[in-house]
Parts: sequence; structure tokens; C-alpha cells
Amino acid sequence: MAGSVSELVAWLADGARSAPEAADVLKKLCEDLLACGIPLWRVGIFVRTLHPDVFGRSFVWRVGTDVVVRTAPHAITTTDEYIKSPIVTVYETAKPVRYRLTSPAAEGEIPFLTEMRADGVTDYVAVPLVFTDGSLHCATWSTRNPGGFTDTHFAAIQCILPAFARVAEIRALQRTAGNLLDTYVGNNAGPRILAGQIRRGHAEKMHAAIWLSDMRGFTALSDRLPAETVVDVLNRYFECQVPAVRDHGGEVLKFMGDGMLAIFPAASDNSDLDEVCGRVLSAARDARSKVASLSQESGAEYGQPLRFGLALHVGEVLYGNIGAPGRLDFTCIGPAVNLAARLEKVAARLGRTVIASAKFAEQSPAEMEELGEFEVAGFAAVQTAYGLRDEAGTSAAATA
Repeated sequence: MAGSVSELVAWLADGARSAPEAADVLKKLCEDLLACGIPLWRVGIFVRTLHPDVFGRSFVWRVGTDVVVRTAPHAITTTDEYIKSPIVTVYETAKPVRYRLTSPAAEGEIPFLTEMRADGVTDYVAVPLVFTDGSLHCATWSTRNPGGFTDTHFAAIQCILPAFARVAEIRALQRTAGNLLDTYVGNNAGPRILAGQIRRGHAEKMHAAIWLSDMRGFTALSDRLPAETVVDVLNRYFECQVPAVRDHGGEVLKFMGDGMLAIFPAASDNSDLDEVCGRVLSAARDARSKVASLSQESGAEYGQPLRFGLALHVGEVLYGNIGAPGRLDFTCIGPAVNLAARLEKVAARLGRTVIASAKFAEQSPAEMEELGEFEVAGFAAVQTAYGLRDEAGTSAAATA
């Protein structure tokens, strides 16, 4: 058995490269330990992560099944299930805990151990996984073997832990990097950066539908309300838009105070532009509805209705790294983006929520109506603006 366990340690030390995903690493590890004579029944790995919405991830393997991966929100740390978990004891003490479940249950036994007994578990061990930064994570091992784990079994598990912790840390760091880039720069820009597009000036041309929105009356609102309340307003307001954009295939590139820039990539030959613009309009209606609901719910609390303006355009943008040495921004620029920004101001003047350029309106003529020609700053030619037909006759506050 020792030789086989040594081979498994060597595989882990080499980065477990034959297992592309974290779940694959755990599955192979458990199945190989089982083949080595370690009577495993259930193994759980719990890794805390750096993510604004997610406290951590769990990977649970059982004999004869695939690994089940779950994410836990930060709110889990306030639940009895978590607080009374053996995992918390490991986090607090940095030491292993072991429960031999062959003897009768003690009074007040935590529900999780009662569940393990009901599943026939005879021995349950939770041990710390220590990453190189000193952070503590946890691995749990359980068996149905009569009498539980022997000293030999436990020694084999301990033997693989250091190498396994290194692999777990590498995979966790890779995922954390992806999560943070996805959160801060966008769901398409993040993978591009990780793939090596990090040089200043590294940019590419892209055809896209452009979304540029702005909250109405934000200057007055931020002057009147406490700073903490303004932050809450912005967070709730952007929550009305971001999921709508992402759910319909768009990418949010940046927030500019109360403004938001997003793009919906299209094929280089614009062959799918009708479909892309259809998704954009669906997202726009979704966001409009959510902002209206937020205004109805909290507008009185904030002292004014919550309204926004949204400009839509299609065109070619330059998408990539822009900035100075040591500080870059992955964004898009170009005349198409500038025109969208100017059209948003037209939306405010007309009291419209959604306004579109002539190029965007060409893709959805049945849903758009012409609003007239307007001079826009920075463009020699007048621009024809279009609005959604279902907004005809409406009027919204146009102060910015």
C-alpha cells in the first residue's frame, strides 16, 4: 500500500495535471486511495474564497458517485448548521478533530454527526488544509469500516495532505483570480487578461451593440442624502441593470459614478446583429421594469423617483488595454461609444428612458419610432434618434 500512496503523493506534487478540474482531482484522489485499501466512504473539501458574494466552495465525494460542487454565500456563517459544524472547530483551533461513531451518541450531539450515524459512518475526521499564506481550509474523511480508520489508514491520509493542500491552493488561486477579474473587469475581459492580453495598447476591433446608461437626478440626490445612503442607492440601482445585461449576453465594462457602460458582442460581419439587438432590447425592458419597481418601493425614502436614461447604438469599438504603465483599464473606446454617450443626453432632453441611434433602430424597426434629428456635440452630422414605441407619450424627469 505504501508504494501506491507514494505514487499518489508524487502525482499531487507534480500538480495533478491529468485532472483538469478541481472536482477531477478529488475524484481521482479518493478512488486511488480506495484502491490502496483506505476504506473511504465520504470525503469533503471546504475552501474559503475571496469573492464578494461567495464565502466558499465545497467538494463532496461519496463512493460510486461523482463529486458534488456547491458554493456557499457569506450568510451561511450565521446559521446553526455552520456554527455547530466540525469544520468551524478546525478553523478556530487549526487542529484535527475526530469523532468515533461506533459508540452511542452523546446527549446534545450535533445534527450533522447524527446524520453520519444514520448513514452508517463509523469514523469521521476533519483536518486543516493549510495554504502557504497561512489561511485555513478543511478536509473531512469518513468511513463505514467496522471500528473506523486504523492507524495505518490515518497515516496514509496524513501522508497525502501536504501535497494535496498545495494542489488545492493552486486551483483555488486560479479560480479566485478568475472570479476577481470577472467581478471587476467583466466576464469576457477577465479570461482575456488571464490568457495574456495584458500589454498596454493591446486591443482589438470588435463589432458590438453599446449600452450606456445614466441615472436621472443623481447629482441632487447625492447632495441631499448621506454618503452611505447614496452608495446603497447606486448598488440597488445597478443591481437592476447588471443581471439584465449579463443574462442577455452582454458584458458590463465599467461604472462611471451613476453611469454604466456595457457591450453586446456581435459577429465580425454583423450577421447576427438582429439577434444581438433583440437581446439588448429585452435586457433594456428588463432593466426598465426593475428600476421602476425599485422607484415604487424606495423612491419616497430617497426623496425622489428613481429614473434612468439608456442610449443604444451599434458599431465598431476598440476593445483592450488602455492606460499608463502600472495602471491599465480593460475597456472599449471609439466614435461609436462617444455617440452613445451623446445620445444619452438626448434621452434626458426628451424625457425618454430608452433611446437608440439610427443604426440600432434599423435592426428592430417594428419596435422603434423616429423622434427627430438632433445636433450632438463632437459630431458634424445631425443624428436621428429613435425611441421605443411603448414609451410614446410618456414623460420622465430629465434633470441630471
